[in-house]
Amino acid sequence: MRMWLLAIALGLLAVAGCARKQATFVALPAGPSGARPAKPPTENQPLIITPESTRVGKVAGVNQEARFVVLNFPVGHLPPLDQHMSLYRRGLKVGEVRITGPQLDDDVDADLLNGDAEVGDEVRDQ
Repeated sequence: MRMWLLAIALGLLAVAGCARKQATFVALPAGPSGARPAKPPTENQPLIITPESTRVGKVAGVNQEARFVVLNFPVGHLPPLDQHMSLYRRGLKVGEVRITGPQLDDDVDADLLNGDAEVGDEVRDQ
């Protein structure tokens, strides 16, 4: 008799432990702008991934007297000749360049059209 009671009690515990509780979301109050925060993603929503298509490189060398820079890009992402690009330092635009070549591996030369450049500046498409 005790074995039957023990087996029933273990069975009830197993069933109670396997029961799944549905997640509930509480609606948040509207913020100062009246916009509500985004709803949390559900399991049925697909994840959207958008590849970045801009070219980003770094300034590897600068010649201020001759007004040209040497730019370094990731392998396979060199910009075409005569493309105009912008120079950024700590997120602020500091100059513009035009890709002139020659190219050596992942480095390419560019004329400094306006502004200034320092080693380590970021170069991006305009």
